[in-house]
Amino acid sequence: MPIRDAASSDIPAMTAIYAHHVAHGTGTFEEEAPDAAEMTRRFERAQKAGWAWLVFENEANEVVGYAYYAQFRDRSAYRFTAEDSIYIRDDVRGQGVGKALVAELLARAEAAGFRQMLAVIGDSENVGSIGLHLSLGFRQTGVLRATGLKFGRWLDVVFMQRSLGEGDRTLPDEG
Repeated sequence: MPIRDAASSDIPAMTAIYAHHVAHGTGTFEEEAPDAAEMTRRFERAQKAGWAWLVFENEANEVVGYAYYAQFRDRSAYRFTAEDSIYIRDDVRGQGVGKALVAELLARAEAAGFRQMLAVIGDSENVGSIGLHLSLGFRQTGVLRATGLKFGRWLDVVFMQRSLGEGDRTLPDEG
């Protein structure tokens, strides 16, 4: 599989992929695309925390998608719950890139000791992302109606969740 850990040299490609989603999509509620410096800050924060940030390369060694997870919220009670994010270059959507990236994120998050993975999906009409997550064992746990306003219309937020490893069947060993 052409998935590897992201490197700082991938930031221009990741910035361009994300900028397209900000400008044209409802999967993110950001309305102004972050520049490479901001993407670098986000990437370095994830690296410092030990969270996975992955890229998918095509046969020409071009980054065509990236995904990462981060702790769901900063409060310590969330230390075993991660949230995934995934962005695919528009010309390769629907070709399994996203599914491969999320599957690898799940494995990495479980190995890192996370017990739950959340997907917070912008736009209830985002059937691609919802279907991808369903295919990997996520279940829908809630919808926040008309939570975001982008492109002159109200957008829902769909929450999906999947247990990792022992999930909530046992308490994690924090020793």
